[in-house]
Amino acid sequence: MAFIDGLSPGEMLMLIAALTGAGLLAGLSGGLLGIGGGIVIVPIFVEILRLAGVEIGVAVHVAVGTSLATIIFNSVRSVAAHARRDAVDWPLLRRYGPAVFAGAALGSVAAAVISGEGLKAFFGVVCVAFAAYVALAPLRWVLTPEVPRHLLSHAVAALLGFVSALMGIGGGTFGVTAMTLCGIAIHRAVATGAGLGVLIGAPATLGFVVFGWNASGLPPFSLGYVNWAALAILAPTSVIAAPWGARLAHALPARTLRVVFGGFLAASGLRMLLS
Repeated sequence: MAFIDGLSPGEMLMLIAALTGAGLLAGLSGGLLGIGGGIVIVPIFVEILRLAGVEIGVAVHVAVGTSLATIIFNSVRSVAAHARRDAVDWPLLRRYGPAVFAGAALGSVAAAVISGEGLKAFFGVVCVAFAAYVALAPLRWVLTPEVPRHLLSHAVAALLGFVSALMGIGGGTFGVTAMTLCGIAIHRAVATGAGLGVLIGAPATLGFVVFGWNASGLPPFSLGYVNWAALAILAPTSVIAAPWGARLAHALPARTLRVVFGGFLAASGLRMLLS
């Protein structure tokens, strides 16, 4: 890219600092909210790529693909921090993990045929809609006292993986909401939601590499729709910050945690819609 080739040392440092800040904030939000950090990474990385002269359609796909790869590392670190507090519902992950995994794989296939503008609009609308629910819904509002075990619940889990892969986010955004509606306490839902990140990130990242393999206009150091230069900064910084968020999550009241979660969703969604 001409923009990148023409960067001065100071401008390059600013670019690295922006990615470092995004990684730290992604790790913090992943540990705090169980959302894998994609809510933070995608909007910021889209702006960086657009400034670098990358066409919007390619920029959104690369941001989503790179975010999914980062989520794998962030999720492992976040769930480990929550597991030390015995907050993760492992049986639930084992029960619905295969459906989430399959849905994420299908989501990466769908992303290959959706335009960048379409992905950007989808990301923004879904974030804003869920932000309204998370922040405003009654704290004790549940649809069922426990997670259902029938076939439909596996279909919902697959849909969760599918939509998360399209948006480049971990399973916490939708998983936390679904779990709280099924009577799981918010702190346990956040911890378990962090565990969904690997199940979504692994198959979806592979899909974004494969389907972006011959794409034109990719930024330097990209393998398909995953940019490894950015990943080299985002992954370690998000891993470092994830335990900080996990500690903060267990220190905050449930209502405060929900409002913070909703605020993250609203800010990210509106930024993508208005950019």
